[in-house]
Amino acid sequence: MTPASLRDLVLEALDDGKGQDVLALDVSEASSITDYMVLVSGTSSRHVKSLVDHVVRHAKDRGETPLGVEGGRELDWVLVDLGDVLVHVMQNEARRFYDLERLWMVPALERPQEVF
Repeated sequence: MTPASLRDLVLEALDDGKGQDVLALDVSEASSITDYMVLVSGTSSRHVKSLVDHVVRHAKDRGETPLGVEGGRELDWVLVDLGDVLVHVMQNEARRFYDLERLWMVPALERPQEVF
């Protein structure tokens, strides 16, 4: 599966799970570890868990096994590592605090493209 099609699969799973404020960034020029970074907000710990489960299930159904899932205990910020796509599922407060959008769009890096 290409990085772009994997990104699209993730976006579809997040849409199915009613993820909020979904943002996909093309960070391939700024990062050597992944091509896309997807950020999404969940309204509660239960919603975060549901979104993570949707992403993992959609990926596995298409033959893509996640390399790892981190942060599943607190459910404030969970990272799903799909290799070419990193998915950050965060509650609103954590997303505002860590402000990953700003971090990945700093002028020192070549500005990533928003794709969703």
